[in-house]
Amino acid sequence: MAKFRKIGVLTSGGDAPGMNAAIRAVTRKALSEGIEVVGINEGYSGLINGDLRPLRSRDVSNIITRGGTMLYSSRCPEFATPEGMAKAIKTCEENQIDAVIALGGDGTFRGATDLTNHGIPSIGIPCTIDNDISATEYTIGFDTAMNTVLNMVGALRETCESHARCNIIEVMGRDSGMIALYAGISSGAVAIAIPEVPFDEAYAISRFQHARDCGKRGMIGVFAEGVSLDREHKYSEVFGRKLEEQTGIETKFARLGHIVRGGSPTLRDRLTATQMGANAVSCLLEGKSNVVMCVHEGRITTADINYALVLDRMYKGRLKDGDLDRFSPDAIAEMKSECAYKQAKMERLYRLSFDIGV
Repeated sequence: MAKFRKIGVLTSGGDAPGMNAAIRAVTRKALSEGIEVVGINEGYSGLINGDLRPLRSRDVSNIITRGGTMLYSSRCPEFATPEGMAKAIKTCEENQIDAVIALGGDGTFRGATDLTNHGIPSIGIPCTIDNDISATEYTIGFDTAMNTVLNMVGALRETCESHARCNIIEVMGRDSGMIALYAGISSGAVAIAIPEVPFDEAYAISRFQHARDCGKRGMIGVFAEGVSLDREHKYSEVFGRKLEEQTGIETKFARLGHIVRGGSPTLRDRLTATQMGANAVSCLLEGKSNVVMCVHEGRITTADINYALVLDRMYKGRLKDGDLDRFSPDAIAEMKSECAYKQAKMERLYRLSFDIGV
């Protein structure tokens, strides 16, 4: 079993409900193993600047109910430079930090693997409301975000019903449509638009018209923010105007924005975060490093961070020259199979949304 005197924990990138639950679990599991814990404020910026604080058991009391992150978060371009990395390593050496557990998304994991390559064992915990890390079936924060969307859609639906209106609702997710797809199906949306599947505008408009002709008063469309015409024009707003112009149905637009990131985490996010946090400490003690915690077939497991990052780029069509050189033919075939499975699942759910949406 590996020996550690002190470990650091940080949160980086966009915040996600459940991060605090993971911080709590990391802290209390490590303390139970006789390991000191240091909270690193502001993500990798805090590691560069030495913005640290000791975490004791009482320091993480009651944070399990809170969204956001008690350690705060930031994006840190400096960490990707040799100078920034040298400062971060110096902070670890001066403060006797033997390992780091990093909570966040793909950018956070790239930082974790850089630390590992410089002699600081690191483990990633996937925390992003977008659920867009391909190596894991689930990321911390996704369930809370979906439930927040459901609550907002429910409130909007009531006024749509009262005034015989339609509301086109745009939700977060970057280039992933999972929040829009899952929440859209669960809220009974007439139409859903996501980046992963081509959107048939004419067919969608005809569905709204058919719904109105059948007597439906309040109608909802849920669109992912990643469906856009260009950087300046989000498609959801454009569709709303076209729908009203072509059908005469009064149509309003709502962009839920960052409110979807907030709120008290759901049971699923608290439980998953707690399991991943405690298991991350156990993995360090077992000598594992440069891995990301994952949910696979309902179980908490691990995947190599480099594998996870390349798999993610493969799924998103962003492979770079040389990305696959380090992997065996069997590993590449496994990646392709996982990408095909995920895409097929998205398409299957998308078809379901049209089968039941009117």
